[in-house]
Amino acid sequence: MKQLILLRGLPGSGKSTLAKMIVDRVSSHKEADMFFVDRNGNYKFEPSKIKDAHKWCQDEVEFLMKEMQRSLIVVSNTFTQEWEMEAYYSLAKQYGYQVHSVVVENRHGGVNKHGVPEDKLEVMKNRFDVKL
Repeated sequence: MKQLILLRGLPGSGKSTLAKMIVDRVSSHKEADMFFVDRNGNYKFEPSKIKDAHKWCQDEVEFLMKEMQRSLIVVSNTFTQEWEMEAYYSLAKQYGYQVHSVVVENRHGGVNKHGVPEDKLEVMKNRFDVKL
């Protein structure tokens, strides 16, 4: 069975680190933040392009499903709201993937490497939606 793992959590929780531990090839791991990394490996976030970044991530995942036919794909985004995963659930259904949604918690004292300000982290934390 083909698997899609959606890693959810606040910045600094360890989503990217866990994703890299799960997949053996970086091309099977995608996240919207990758959109903001230039050819030299420098990260430069542009808030006005966040929708473009998420669309890019969804397109990349569809490519891995449809064209590359990867058996395991990991997506690590904050996914603070359930609806933010809907596009990935639709892709999984379309291409025959079983979905696992995993919440990653920062119990190791990790620091968000993208410098998200504390006030923004608090907003994200307050809107984090988990259905059991």
